[in-house]
Amino acid sequence: MTKTAFLFPGQGSQFVGMGMDLYSNFESAKKIFDTADSILGKSITKLCFEGPEEDLKQTINTQPAIVTMSIAALEVFKESGIKADYTAGHSLGEYCAMYASGVMDLEHTLKAIQKRAELMNSVSNGSMAAVLNATEEQLKAGLAEGSKIGYVDIANYNSPVQVVITGDAEAVKAAGDFMLSNGVKRVVPLAVSGAFHSKYMESAGNEFKEFVKNLTINNAEIPVITNVDAEITTNAEHFRAKMPKQIHSSVHWTQTIQKMVSEGVDTFIEIGPGKVLAGLNKKIAPEAIVYNIFDKESLEKTIRALNEQMAEV
Repeated sequence: MTKTAFLFPGQGSQFVGMGMDLYSNFESAKKIFDTADSILGKSITKLCFEGPEEDLKQTINTQPAIVTMSIAALEVFKESGIKADYTAGHSLGEYCAMYASGVMDLEHTLKAIQKRAELMNSVSNGSMAAVLNATEEQLKAGLAEGSKIGYVDIANYNSPVQVVITGDAEAVKAAGDFMLSNGVKRVVPLAVSGAFHSKYMESAGNEFKEFVKNLTINNAEIPVITNVDAEITTNAEHFRAKMPKQIHSSVHWTQTIQKMVSEGVDTFIEIGPGKVLAGLNKKIAPEAIVYNIFDKESLEKTIRALNEQMAEV
């Protein structure tokens, strides 16, 4: 094994019951959940374990819930002694990556994500759609068609075969319809409250910029590959500048994984609810080894496999 990266999922990976068996079996996970409840002044634990799903999928709840569950899983996994050479997170997940790299402590991470969720939740215009297996030419033509009606842009570069478009609802629909009529097989509207990672989030980003001025942010102990530029980041002030921008900028996930591979990473460990990033990674870097940690069984299975992998080196 040459190098390892810890990855953290974003919004959409949540599910009712997430983290419950970690809470029941590991004191370190229980401590994270209980601390989150105290810091945020609401029961993140109850939201994660019991839902209801309708409440859990609201941005204002989803973001702190996923971050809490992912950090709880991370803290349990850290007891194995396995360390990362790099970290990264998809959109929301970048806050878990910063926590894992020592950029912010738990309190500041949770407060930052709660503020981010409040600001993003307040923006309700626009829509998003996933575009699957479109060529660069098809995507470009679709965006051009949508732009005749209104604003449309790329929110996420998720993998070589999946991008997410964002913007005015009519423009997003027009772009998708044009692509479907010109050879693209699937365009999937996303159930989101607004056009995330678009210019409609600039006001939220500007307000968040004022908020992060007062956050305690440290230099990273482990390099983070950041969403906005897919570049290695370690300087505290660079994080402070990128955090507000990330809200309204494209998520360069494909480029992030490619950057890690170019730096010698061959093992990726997705920590948090679901397996979304593992699926994307198989499209971006099919030769890489990918593990998931989202419950007690997957945690133990991953630790066994990693120890065997390291023993072979």
